[in-house]
Amino acid sequence: MSAKKDGDMPHHIDVTPNALQELIRRAAPSGKGLPPVERWEPDYCGAIDMRIAADGSWYYMGTPINREALVRLFSTVLRRDGDGEYYLVTPVEKIGITVEDAPFLAVEMHARGEGKDQVLTFRTNVGDVVEAGADHALRFVEEEETGGLIPYILVRGRLEAKLARPLLYELADLATETAGDGAARFGVWSGGCFFEMHPQHSARSGEDER
Repeated sequence: MSAKKDGDMPHHIDVTPNALQELIRRAAPSGKGLPPVERWEPDYCGAIDMRIAADGSWYYMGTPINREALVRLFSTVLRRDGDGEYYLVTPVEKIGITVEDAPFLAVEMHARGEGKDQVLTFRTNVGDVVEAGADHALRFVEEEETGGLIPYILVRGRLEAKLARPLLYELADLATETAGDGAARFGVWSGGCFFEMHPQHSARSGEDER
C-alpha cells in the first residue's frame, strides 16, 4: 500500500464486521491520555464508509454508531491533515472518512469571570474539555441559509467542534463591545483573547489584549 498522493482516487478498504473489529483493536489505547496521532505517519490505506454527520452523529455503512465508548475511541485517533481531509490514524494505517461539517459538537459551556478576565470552558460530545483562548480559538462563520452565525472552537490539532445552537444563544448573552481599529468590535472574551463575532474576522485565533 502506498501513501496517498495529490490527485489519487481514493480506494475503499474492507468494511466487513471482522475488518471493523480489527480497526477497533488497533485504535484501542495502549496507555493513558490521547494517542500521539500527529506523530504517526503510516501509509494511506484508502477510504472507509464511515461518516460524521453535521449533528456530530457517527455512521458506519449508513448505520448509526450508538455505542458512546466506540465513538469516543474513534475520536481519539481522528486527524485532519493539511489537505483538509479527515483520517482515522493508527501506527500502521491511515484511513479516510467523511466529515460533513466539524467532527465534534460542543454541548456544554461554562463561563467564569467577567470582561477580559472571563474564561469560557466547553465540553464536546466525545468528552473533550477545552478553554477558549490562544490555543483553542473561537471562530464564527456566516450561515448561508439564514445569515446567522455558526461558532466553532478548535479542540486539538486541526479538529474543531461546532457549538450546539443553545450555546450560541449563551455566547450572545456574554458578548460585549470593545474598541479596536477605530471602531467598536462586538464579540466575546475568553482566556485574555477577544473573539470577534463577525465572519470577516473568523480566521483570527483571537488577540491577546491584556
